[in-house]
Amino acid sequence: MATTVKRSAKSVRSLYEIPLFAVVIIWAIFIVGAVIPSLHLQSYGIHPRSIDGLIGILFAPLLHASLYHAAANTVPLFVLLMLLLVQAGSRWVGILAVIWLGTGIGTWAMGRAGAVHIGASGIIYGLLTYLITAGFYQRDWKSIVIGLAVLIGYGGLLIGVVPGHWYISWESHLCGAISGVLVASSTRKRSR
Repeated sequence: MATTVKRSAKSVRSLYEIPLFAVVIIWAIFIVGAVIPSLHLQSYGIHPRSIDGLIGILFAPLLHASLYHAAANTVPLFVLLMLLLVQAGSRWVGILAVIWLGTGIGTWAMGRAGAVHIGASGIIYGLLTYLITAGFYQRDWKSIVIGLAVLIGYGGLLIGVVPGHWYISWESHLCGAISGVLVASSTRKRSR
């Protein structure tokens, strides 16, 4: 019994430790960039169709332009990562990796030239669409309930996949959203 309780406490703790770690990394990088602006961390974002911009595929989601930018991504990223851990279990790493890379590669291929695309919002859109559509593809109650909760709580964000303000990377949002749906569709339960 004591082992079961310890195991349950550990799994509950990991539900918030991993999202918290992601948020702490984003804020640590933001603070370092603010304190030492000569590092020019934003230059490590995605520069579309540029060889130099390829590094941004890996680093862009960790970089943010302002305090408001980092703050706006913190809560949805934390919540959606936590829900991903609940919904996907041990598969969360692969799902997040595909969303991360799909968002970055798509933004690099189709993003506005001359712009540097940074921020975790593309990942947020990927998690959002993955969680919303996973219930449809996987057909289990847990995924359906999580998908409906995400749709109700964050569904309004989906308007961000269309062009809006010049300083917002709608391309990253769109590529993230597409990546999320593609990952969810690849988890479809096989019918007999």
